[in-house]
Amino acid sequence: MGKKFLKFEFLLLFAVFTIATCGLVYELVAGTLASYLLGDSVKQFSFIIGVYLFSMGVGSYFSKFLTKNMLNTFVEIEILVGLIGGLSSVLLFLLFESVQSFQLILYFLVFVTGCLVGLEIPLLMNILKDKVEFRDLVSNVFTFDYIGALLASILFPLILVPKLGIMGTSLFFGMINISIAIVLCFVLKKELKKAYLLRGKAIFSFLLLLTVFIFSDQILSYSEGKLYGENIIYSNSTQYQRIVLTHNKSDYRLYLNNNLQFSSADEYRYHEALVHPVMSMAKKAANILVLGGGDGLAVREILKYKDVKKITLVDLDEGMTKLFKTNKVLTDFNQNSLNNPKVTVYNQDAYIWAKNCQEKYDVVIIDFPDPSNYSLGKLYSLNFYATVKQILTPDATIVVQTTSPYFAPKSFWCINKTMMEVFPQVDAYHAYVPSFGEWGFTIAVNGFKTNFNQVNRQVQGLKFYNYQFEKLNYFSKDMVSKDIEINRLDNQILVRYFDEEWGKL
Repeated sequence: MGKKFLKFEFLLLFAVFTIATCGLVYELVAGTLASYLLGDSVKQFSFIIGVYLFSMGVGSYFSKFLTKNMLNTFVEIEILVGLIGGLSSVLLFLLFESVQSFQLILYFLVFVTGCLVGLEIPLLMNILKDKVEFRDLVSNVFTFDYIGALLASILFPLILVPKLGIMGTSLFFGMINISIAIVLCFVLKKELKKAYLLRGKAIFSFLLLLTVFIFSDQILSYSEGKLYGENIIYSNSTQYQRIVLTHNKSDYRLYLNNNLQFSSADEYRYHEALVHPVMSMAKKAANILVLGGGDGLAVREILKYKDVKKITLVDLDEGMTKLFKTNKVLTDFNQNSLNNPKVTVYNQDAYIWAKNCQEKYDVVIIDFPDPSNYSLGKLYSLNFYATVKQILTPDATIVVQTTSPYFAPKSFWCINKTMMEVFPQVDAYHAYVPSFGEWGFTIAVNGFKTNFNQVNRQVQGLKFYNYQFEKLNYFSKDMVSKDIEINRLDNQILVRYFDEEWGKL
């Protein structure tokens, strides 16, 4: 009898471990997917976590009304959690482009999943309360619960998303949830009422998730095809982002987390405007640093100058730089720049890398994604620019992509004003890129006075930039914004400006 009870207790406590692991994975899947599709990861994760925890509380409250056939109810809920949590990402991907109330559906699925998870642990404690001493019961249940949560939080970014993707991860853990239900149906069949019926439900649910899992790549391709409206020729989820490359006639487009990164039809306008003003007016251009720009397109432009002896590129995502080193279509675009012997690539956080760097650079080109969240906002902060200043030569020049002065003037001038706190001479300019509209840049010098119209070197064969800086330096009234704050690490006002301005579009 003692061994039988220990097996019973162990199985249920292992179920707690599974519940905690799977429940947190479903929460992380919802937050990550919302960030991919809706942007602003901080806000999305904050809302998802809040709704999930609230719904767990609601589930815990209603668990006290479940007093009959509790073991059967527990297994039923385990099956439901697996089904709803497992299929949630599939439904959200498929519905994103089809429904108006996408966020309502998102939070409803999070709420239902949280309620079911919230029901399970109190229900389990009620099942065991007459069999285990209360002190041991609480200790064991919460120990397994917290261990499961820790495991999920470690596995999710390091292994699950890079290997299985968002959709595959939720389906996989849905199957784990239902597998526990199947095991309970077989091992505890004498304690369960109509165990055969529960077993049938669990096996059917498992097979359903398995079928969807097998076809998950096709489902994802279909949903992303609807989302982008173009032929997808490459897609991959790295540890940091979802990378999608599309092809439509002669135009290739790269999307990172659902945001357009470049269009092959007009990316030359952006990259020539980013690189050539700062390279042409720099006093020296031998040692160049590129922060961001993992596509190698800015490096392609830099390599056109014979003065350049060494280029260091720092980009967080190895998946991104590897893609642009090896994909034939993409190496044609960047002219195989990332494999050039002059180029050294570091896949590190630029913020940390810059703090530890001992080398000095003549020109720094900063090509980060827009400051749509706080992890990116720190790379546009006063503190970061002060750090970058420490790795510049006395006569160095620097340029930063600064989002759109037309669509986001507060954001644009916030970055400009922040740089003015660090560098003695700062100016701004913009260029029209059809895929993006008016796009802006901020240029600065380190320790000398200059005329930004000065041209110390130039190359032939550019399609857009004609070395007349003053033509890009004029801003109409609708691209000007006043009373702007400086972006500091402790306020991240830039992220709020950005969310406010781009959220209107």
